[in-house]
Amino acid sequence: MNHVSKFSALVVGIATLACSPAMFAQAAAPQPTAAAPVAPQAIPAKIALIAFEQAVFATNEGQKALGDVGKKYEPQKNKIAASEAEIESLQKQLQAATTISEEDRASRVRTIDAKQKALQRDGEDAQTAYQNDLQEAYQKVAQKFNVVMQKYASDNGYTLMLDVSGQQSAVLFAAPQTDVTRAVIDAYNTSSGVAAQPAAGPAPARTAPRPAAPKPAAK
Repeated sequence: MNHVSKFSALVVGIATLACSPAMFAQAAAPQPTAAAPVAPQAIPAKIALIAFEQAVFATNEGQKALGDVGKKYEPQKNKIAASEAEIESLQKQLQAATTISEEDRASRVRTIDAKQKALQRDGEDAQTAYQNDLQEAYQKVAQKFNVVMQKYASDNGYTLMLDVSGQQSAVLFAAPQTDVTRAVIDAYNTSSGVAAQPAAGPAPARTAPRPAAPKPAAK
């Protein structure tokens, strides 16, 4: 069913920020003097490509976060699957019941309809909660991954790094050696100290979560 398949689809929301008295107090505090602007100059370009969004969840820590979120929602997933199986069974029983009265048939139809509506609500609620938790997990890892990425770029003398995560990337061609995604993932795994997660079996590439959340601002 569509509502069940949607439960496993990975769509991302945008996090909201709330103002608080503490924030206003910080705003009123004296701010450090801004650094002097860098004078523009022509420098030799060294460009790299990175699939930022995919890389975040490809790290050991990202894989662990995915597994933790998946385990949390395993009970809801099983409940939805059981409800779907129950509805399918009731539908088959109704189709096979050729000698029941119209009143009985109408009653069964109402029961099936009520169960379908309840299943749809449960699926939508579970999907929304799952997406929120997935987004939160992504943001936590993405902020730290962004720091490692910038350090890697600085250490290796890159002057420009382009994100090719989106399907509509503006990059039409690039030499394979310009893709540093794997190298930054390895650097992050080393710095995080999180061990590789046990293989859970092959999964289609299109089903891998790929939140399109904004990346942390460069520091």
